[in-house]
Amino acid sequence: MPAMEIANEPPPLSAASRTRVARGAQLAWRPLVSLLRPHQWTKNLLLLVPAVLAHDLSPTTLATALLAMACFSACASAVYVVNDWLDVSFDRTHPHKRHRPFAAGTLDPALAPPIAALLASLGFGLAGLALPWTFSASLAIYVGASLAYTLWLKREAMADVLVLAGLYTTRLIAGSLATGVPLSEWLLAFSMFLFLSLALAKRHAELTRLAAEDAGSAQGRGYLVSDRALVGTLGPAAGYLTVLVLALYLNGDKVRGLYAHHLLLWLMCPLLLYWISRLWLLANRGELNEDPVVFAITDRTSLIVAALAAVDFGFSVLDFGW
Repeated sequence: MPAMEIANEPPPLSAASRTRVARGAQLAWRPLVSLLRPHQWTKNLLLLVPAVLAHDLSPTTLATALLAMACFSACASAVYVVNDWLDVSFDRTHPHKRHRPFAAGTLDPALAPPIAALLASLGFGLAGLALPWTFSASLAIYVGASLAYTLWLKREAMADVLVLAGLYTTRLIAGSLATGVPLSEWLLAFSMFLFLSLALAKRHAELTRLAAEDAGSAQGRGYLVSDRALVGTLGPAAGYLTVLVLALYLNGDKVRGLYAHHLLLWLMCPLLLYWISRLWLLANRGELNEDPVVFAITDRTSLIVAALAAVDFGFSVLDFGW
């Protein structure tokens, strides 16, 4: 008896068909990846800062800090999903935000609750299993403050930028709690003014765009276009206070004991002065991206300044026997 043939066996896919299937799968994943805003995870590098400044880069400390970063990234993405879900109607009228997945229609907004719940569960689950409870508490404060910002505080002028600055500073505190590395009061003061300046730059960029569109106020925000001059005054002032805090810290006795060549750190001051001044020059010209984080990680000059600062820090730490 001849061997039984398999009926209806599908023909093998051609190379072109396999390429189309792979491309289709890739296109299906892109909206989901965009929804999570992975470029915003760069903010969570702040959790490493306490360990770096304390010169504690042991494998255990680094592994703990990286795990803490993963927890913050998951929870931050959960908040972004909720924000995009709640703001979908507003985002559809925004020149840039209309490309977000829910606003553009590339993802169903009904997916927001389960995706956000999954991400938050992942973040808090990892934190509860492997990190101190104090870190989990700081993560909960971060998520709570972020949701309060999304639901209410972003519509309150000045309170919104203080909350944004506080969310950055919370990451520093969380990094300290996760790794057990003490946090310097100088670092807290430095971060408070720096991130306040960045938050004000974000608002100034929005108001500059609205002024060009002849709008009277920022929809969904507590600002009038006429507030742009005030925001443009407060922002650089906060930035320059950052440089002042850095200079006062570098003049302290503690720095001499931490760094082999502490005088080299003074080069940080002109670098920071230049970067903040240029940031606000671009903001005043209307050339600043409305997200300062995107600006910082894509702007060539900013990356060069960051590289010079990193080299300067490295030379100040290493003992060459000079």
